[in-house]
Amino acid sequence: MKAAILTIGDEILIGQIVDTNSGFIAKSLDKIGIEVCEMQSIADDKTAILEAFGRFQNRVDLVLITGGLGPTKDDITKHTFCEYFEDQLQRNRAVEEHVIRLFQEKLNLVATQVNKDQALLPSRAEVLHNEFGTAPGMWLRKDQTVFVSMPGVPYEMKAIVTNELVPKLVREYQRPYIIHQTILTYGQGESRIAERIEDWENNLPAFIKLAYLPSPGKVRLRLSARGTDKSVLEKALKENIDQLKTLIGEIIVGFEEEDTIEVVVGRLLQKQHLTVATAESCTGGKISQVISSVPGASAYFKGSVVCYATAVKEEVLGLDPLLIQTAGLVSAAVAVQMAEKVRRLLKSDFAIATTGNAGPSLGDESVPLGTVFIAIASAQETVVERFSFGQPREKVIDIAVNKSLELLQKEILKNLV
Repeated sequence: MKAAILTIGDEILIGQIVDTNSGFIAKSLDKIGIEVCEMQSIADDKTAILEAFGRFQNRVDLVLITGGLGPTKDDITKHTFCEYFEDQLQRNRAVEEHVIRLFQEKLNLVATQVNKDQALLPSRAEVLHNEFGTAPGMWLRKDQTVFVSMPGVPYEMKAIVTNELVPKLVREYQRPYIIHQTILTYGQGESRIAERIEDWENNLPAFIKLAYLPSPGKVRLRLSARGTDKSVLEKALKENIDQLKTLIGEIIVGFEEEDTIEVVVGRLLQKQHLTVATAESCTGGKISQVISSVPGASAYFKGSVVCYATAVKEEVLGLDPLLIQTAGLVSAAVAVQMAEKVRRLLKSDFAIATTGNAGPSLGDESVPLGTVFIAIASAQETVVERFSFGQPREKVIDIAVNKSLELLQKEILKNLV
């Protein structure tokens, strides 16, 4: 079963907003064995919408559309649906009652006629209930293709997909099984990993495909198994992953998309009732942002001092001005003192410190562009490493964040032995 995803909205095409809906929909369909073969963004324009509908018609089984369902005149999806399906708008009383109730109970307001007109739907459309908004989803079939229109507001769309669309697709269609297993690795690049697992990769069963998904400081290995017997797929995935562990087990830090390094480290800290703090110069607070993005991080994350300026390093952290003068701001000695000072200041078990020159210019520092020192302090010791991450600036910062968490993980595990 094949699907296409169509996002409607001028605001997407001019870069005013980023389309996150397509990714969520694609993942939701993939989990139930529906293959997304194309994604497209188009203007909120009748001609563009009709052309896209005609292009997908009978080429795919399912077209999922988001956007263009607002109450204002610039949202024309419903009227275009009527033209394409040779239908007409008809007031759906159940939807109108929902709109009125939503305004009364959630907003303490009276719904206007414009709001109530969200209940005007193509007469042949099946309604997909929108729990959180006024524009319902619409399901219409033409020949061999089902068209489903949903609001572009992400939380409204997600509720419709999760509670209405996916259950309906599962009920009405026979689908193959598609099972993914993602292995998260840190510390080695894509080419080095490919060298180490070449024989293993060459001997994978034909129904299992491997994809390398590299990003700064980490590589995700995604195994995808497709077939009609779920138990056979699961057994084959487990056996091949067990073999992979014997080859690169020391760089595997987690499994599945959710097990990023910040999740793995957070789980370690929480399990051992340990805490961490950060002192960040060149990373500008991004390590603390990544750590605190994990739900429940308050159990182990104490806080951060973003000491970008020299004065903050001296006045807030209490770094020795003579040390800065003699060793240089970008140095192992400064990174060590930053980590030790912030650990004591915020009373944490571990601390991360970064200082470096991310670029794009050398500034007053003599170290090469891309040089970063990362220190990890604990009650037992402080370790520091020097790295050369090259350029551009964004790459240096992203790799430094990932490498900092990787080093923290190693220190936590070392102290558990």
